Formats: sequence, C-alpha cells, structure tokens
Amino acid sequence: MRIDLISDTVTKPSKEMLKAMMSAEVGDDVFKSDPTVTKLQQKISEMFGMEDALFFPSGTMANQTAIKILTQPGDKMYCDKWAHVYNYEGGGAAFNSGVTSHLIDGERGTFTAKQLEEAVTSGRSDIHVPFSKLVAIENTTNKGGGTCWDFEELLKIRKICSKNDLAFHLDGARLFNALIAKNETPEQYGKLFDTISICLSKGLGAPIGSVLLGSKEHIEKALRVRKLFGGAMRQAGYLAAAGIYALDNNIERLAKDHSRAQIIGNALNKCSLVKKVEPIETNIVIFNVVDTINEEDFISRLRDAHIDLISMGQGKLRIVTHLDFTEEMLERVVFTLKNI
Repeated sequence: MRIDLISDTVTKPSKEMLKAMMSAEVGDDVFKSDPTVTKLQQKISEMFGMEDALFFPSGTMANQTAIKILTQPGDKMYCDKWAHVYNYEGGGAAFNSGVTSHLIDGERGTFTAKQLEEAVTSGRSDIHVPFSKLVAIENTTNKGGGTCWDFEELLKIRKICSKNDLAFHLDGARLFNALIAKNETPEQYGKLFDTISICLSKGLGAPIGSVLLGSKEHIEKALRVRKLFGGAMRQAGYLAAAGIYALDNNIERLAKDHSRAQIIGNALNKCSLVKKVEPIETNIVIFNVVDTINEEDFISRLRDAHIDLISMGQGKLRIVTHLDFTEEMLERVVFTLKNI
C-alpha cells in the first residue's frame, strides 16, 4: 500500500464521479453549447451569489486571467510574500499582465488591513511608482500551512480596497477547506470579492478544473483572455460533470481531512526526529526535522515505509491529507512516525 501525502491533487475520481463524467451531456463549449459546463458555471455562481462564472483547465490560469482583466501593464498588485500568485505561477503576473507585485510581509501567508493601508498610502501620489490596482489574497494559504484568513480582517481590507479604488481577488484554491474549518458560507465571500477562483481538483477531488467567478462584465472579459491563454476547451462537460459531483458530494467531508491532519500533527509532535510542527487549521501539515537529520533523509525513511511527502524548502516538510487518504492509511502513518 503506497500512501501519497504529497498534495490533495493526487486523488483519482471515484466510481461515482466517473459514472457522472461518462454520462454527461456535452457540446462544444467554445460555442457555449456544452450544457454540463453551463450547469457547473450556473451552480457555483449561485452558491456564491455572484453574477457569472467561467470554467478553466487550471487554477493558475483562472488566477492569471483575473489579474489580467483587473489590471493594465505597469500596474501594481498587492499580495502576501507567500502568495501562490507570486511564488508558484511562473511569474505569470509579470509575464502575462506586466504587473508589479508589492509583497507584504505577513504572517503565514496572511497580512493585516493596517499593513495593506500602509503599503497603499506610501507613494500614492508619486509619479515614479506604479498605479495601485489590485489586492490578491489566498485562502487557505498553501505555503502558510493551510492557514485560514480571519473574515473580520478581510472586511477591513475590503474597505481599504473600496476607499482606494483597488480590485479585490481571492485565490480560493482551497476556499472550501476554510469554509468548513471556520463555519463560513460561500455567500459571505461572494459579497466581498470582485473575482474568486475556486479549484475543483484539490480537496474536492475532481481530476481537473477551476472556476473563476465575478460580475457578468468580468466574466465576459475573462472569456476572451481564457481564449488568449489557450484555455478554451471543446466537450469539457465530461470534466465539468466531475466538478458538479464534487460540489454535491465532497465539501462536508473535508472535515475528515482536517481531523486526520490533526492526528498526524500530534504524531509528529511525539516523533523524536521532528523539531517543530506548525499550527494546523485545515488539511496541510508543515513541520521541521531536528538538526541531527536532514530533510532528504527523513523523506527517504518515510519513502522506504511507502509514505510519500515533499519539501517546501527552507527546511520545511509538508504533508497534505485528502479524500483518497483512508483511516487504514492514517493508522499506518501514525505507526511509522512512532517507530521511525
């Protein structure tokens, strides 16, 4: 039994999801004639109370499209120094949109409204600096170990955005993890952000796909940019059907992933080879090993026990729980950490 804890993207469609995919009614989505894609877009936009939505092959493309439609070349985007849009999207904000990223030194991938206000007001009337146009946040934060944003802080940030004519984008790759962990609703976020990207292939278990939500005007612009980026798909309903199944069946069960992550965290805290385990809020566990063993050796020992995980760099290791990670696998991981 191989246990893959590299990411929550390693899951495979269940038999039920595959059945939904194979029985999907499809058409040519480039001509807006795929009924299952349309159904997915309508379903998720209604969930968030937003006007419209657009299906994308990946979360990166959805995020980069949002940045493109909300900015002009030479503009400035504010984000945390650990934000996915800056660290893990290939420099796309600069390459695709000509946008400068102003990195805020936050806490585990989150920053405060006060930090944003200080960043926005400094040099606001200086002709030497870029125009401030966009604030992008990530919830939950990947590099921050699945940390959830405080919603009250997001409300304060929204006020700063409105005051300074800044667009507000949410990279919600794992937003449903945050909603379950914090007992929040999609509608709360739909009222707050101009655009939201939702990944269907992480904790929700679909094999591919993300959705960008926004106003009808934003999504009309996004449709053209998706084409420009090469993201227009034909009979995409087979993939959209997996997304619909995931939204109907795989949201509430995220609580299991969170509880299993906590159990792994407790086991790591008792492991003699582990120096520090960072706070665990959702399904991501980040930890450091003691100085007497390097991270490659630790990964190798677990690999020999048929358990896979990855390094996040800077001495940090990461474990991610997911819907294909069973109770039997959890017991095996805890036993291995106890006896490693």
